[in-house]
Order: sequence, then structure tokens, then C-alpha cells
Amino acid sequence: MERLAVVLVGGLHAEARRAAVERLLHAVPGSVALHHDLESAADGTVERTVRDASGTLDAGRAPLVNDCACCALREDLVPELERLAAGRTCRLAVVELWDSVEPKAMAEVVTACGSAKIGLTGVITAVDPALLLPYLGCGDDLVDAGLAAAASDQRTVADTWARQLEYPPVLVLVPGEEAADEADLALLRQLHPTARQVAVDSPELAAVAVAGFDVEAAAGRQHPACALLPQEADEDGVSTLVWQHTRPFHPGRLHAALEDLTCAAARSRGRFWLADRPDTLLSWDAAGGALCVENAGPWLASLPDAAWELVPPVRRAAAALDWHPEHGDRGQHLVFTSPGLDREGLASLLDSCLLTDAEFAGGPSAWKSLPPAFDALLDPVP
Repeated sequence: MERLAVVLVGGLHAEARRAAVERLLHAVPGSVALHHDLESAADGTVERTVRDASGTLDAGRAPLVNDCACCALREDLVPELERLAAGRTCRLAVVELWDSVEPKAMAEVVTACGSAKIGLTGVITAVDPALLLPYLGCGDDLVDAGLAAAASDQRTVADTWARQLEYPPVLVLVPGEEAADEADLALLRQLHPTARQVAVDSPELAAVAVAGFDVEAAAGRQHPACALLPQEADEDGVSTLVWQHTRPFHPGRLHAALEDLTCAAARSRGRFWLADRPDTLLSWDAAGGALCVENAGPWLASLPDAAWELVPPVRRAAAALDWHPEHGDRGQHLVFTSPGLDREGLASLLDSCLLTDAEFAGGPSAWKSLPPAFDALLDPVP
């Protein structure tokens, strides 16, 4: 039996998202849209609707799970899709994700279920280009903006939007009330240069919805160890600086510079190496003036040879590209993208945070004795 094709359409730009869903319903005969409205979570339920191009076909409610609207969505999404597939009344299910729901989580839910009835064929984020920078620069908590999926949701508008934007292979451009300028479009290209951009009124939209989607490859593109980060660029007042180095950071100097580095660009991301944590690959993820630093596991160079067989091939390939004869895959790879970027000043600040020649000459044993500065960020007390 042929599986029901499923495409996820997400994004914080609600009007753009709805326009993209509406266009798909009219462009693909026999398509339906499934939407879980998490705004009703305060009442203890999540509202579910199924509609086609002519209007609402079905409506219901799913109970809240663990006081988390997103958990309720995870529990209810696959059964609803399987019900649609069993009825054989549609050929495409368009899942319109609620505002702050991130497509990565839902794509993995749909794929992990292993259902023979449904198949994920596309993931799309709808974008109003004129709103790109305002959302990327918004450091408000989702809770304060009324967009949190749970009371414990600690995400911000900016970091949520950045992940929604950078995960999918397809971005649907939906013009809003305010026209986008060339800088907006340049920023979009630099933030996600590999994305296929499709106009909402383009005949391509129906095709990309069923073109296919590889969840493992998408996850690999996001992992800090092998992420497909943007390249150097400079157009229409928007720049991307790619900063790489094979020398570790001094923990104290880098920590002292974090605020300036975080605020230097609308978006920055990548991986880095601290001298006092020589075996730990650290991820850098900043948007809206807020920075998230996390332990992303060991550098491959710190692993015994036998453990390499357990490492995904894409990770080994990424490490080989920048392999250093002494340090292996350890190194700095940070990317900053923003209008009006002070490239020289930023590069100079980053350079000043590296170990000096004298500090570097001390070697790993001396580096480990440097005063720690990132313990509160990386090893928080429960």
C-alpha cells in the first residue's frame, strides 16, 4: 500500500506559514492540513483541526501531556496521520506546525514511529523576508511572548526562529505587508545558503512538498561537529565572517569577551576549543543577543581508535577535512552573520582570546591548570 505523503510546514511568521499551507491545499488535489493549536494548552488540552481547501473537515482535542503542549502534539500527531492514511481520503497531509514548534523535533517523531502508512516527504519553513531580522534580533523569552510550549520552556524568539530557519532544506518566501529590501534577501541567503528558496505562488511548491526528506542527513547538518556552516560573504551591507584557528582559547579571556562577541552579529554559530578542556568539543549558538554554549561530546582526536567505528561516517569525513597533524580535529570554527558586521574588529577580538605563544608553548598539561571560567555554563549545579 502506498504511504500517505506528509510535509511539515513551520515558522514563527504565522501569516506566512498559513499562506504556504493554503497554497499547498489548492495546488495539490486531495490534500488536507492538520494543525494542533497549542494556545489552548492553558485549558489542559490541545485543539486539533483537519481541513482541506474548502474548509474544516474535523476538529477535536488532545489532552495535555506532562503539562507540555509539545508533548501532547507528539503523542497525537502520528495517530492522527495514520487515521488519515487509513481512510485513504487524501494523498498529501500538510502538517501546519504551531508558531514555536521546531520542525526538527516533529520530523524525528514522524520518522521514528516507523509507520508503514505514512512517510515524511518534505520539511518547509515559511518566511516573510521583511520580518527576518526583527525576529532574529528578538531576545524575548517565548514565555513572555505568549509562544511557549510549556511553562518550563526557556527558549527565546530569536534562537527558536534561527533553528526553524536553518533546519529545513526548503524555505517558502511569502511577501508580507512590508516589502523586503535587498539586505533582507542577502541576510536570508547567508544564513541558509544551501536552502532551496521557493516563492509561495510558484508551481515548484507542490513538487518540493513531496520531493523527499532525510532526517539523519538533516540532523548531521545541524550537529556542531559537522554542520554545513555558511561561507564567507559580503553583499548589500550584509556580511558573513568565517573565523578558524588551530590554537585553543584561553578560558578567562574568552569568557570576558562573550558579551561583546554575542552582540557583534545577528547570528553566530559553530564549534570551539578551550585550552582547559582539550578533549571537549563545545558548540556555540547565538541569536538575539543571547548565547548558548554546550558540551557536544569529545573531539575525535581524543577517542581511542576502537571507538571510531561507532562514529557516524559524516562525522569522520568532516573531521578529516580539517585534520591537524598535532591537534587532530580540535580547532575553532565560528561563523558570524549580520548587517553592518565589523569584520576586522570581530576577528581581532577573537584572536585576542587565543592562547599567547608563551601559553601555547606550555602544552596541554599547563593548559589544564588555567583558571576555569566556563564551569557555570557547562557544569551547572543541579
